[in-house]
Amino acid sequence: MQDFAAIDFETANGQRSSVCSVGIVVVRGGVMTDTFYSLIKPEPNYYNWFCQEVHGLGHEDTDNAEVFPKVWAKVEPLIEGLPLVAHNKRFDESCLRAVMQVYQMDWPDYDFRCTLQASRRKLRNLENHQLHTVAAACGYNLEHHHHALADAEACAAIAIKLMEEDL
Repeated sequence: MQDFAAIDFETANGQRSSVCSVGIVVVRGGVMTDTFYSLIKPEPNYYNWFCQEVHGLGHEDTDNAEVFPKVWAKVEPLIEGLPLVAHNKRFDESCLRAVMQVYQMDWPDYDFRCTLQASRRKLRNLENHQLHTVAAACGYNLEHHHHALADAEACAAIAIKLMEEDL
């Protein structure tokens, strides 16, 4: 797999639809060629303490941000025809499905792949398979963990390193 888009969402609260930021890294020919990052006004629009502690975002960051459909209109052309790759695809795919459902958007049958699953198969001796641990094992220094673009970049680096086989 030489062409894909790595994706990462951060959420404002326990609702998967409450995406408050998205990071995208487009990889073509095994090389990172484009990035996209945006804050998003979450739905529902409240922040819980735990999520704020994890990523540091709050109302002051997203109250004036665009809603998801406007942000996704910018993302769609970047990822068109590409499989999406996430570290723990169950989370990111469920966020995308939930927010699309809230805004009554059609699901375009995205093909999601998972670097978490790939790392469990290929890097069995790691102490854990968290994003920062796997990134380090693949030679990538993840400095701003839980920033959506930084996490998407780490995911892309992992996928490039492990992509000899399909994820």
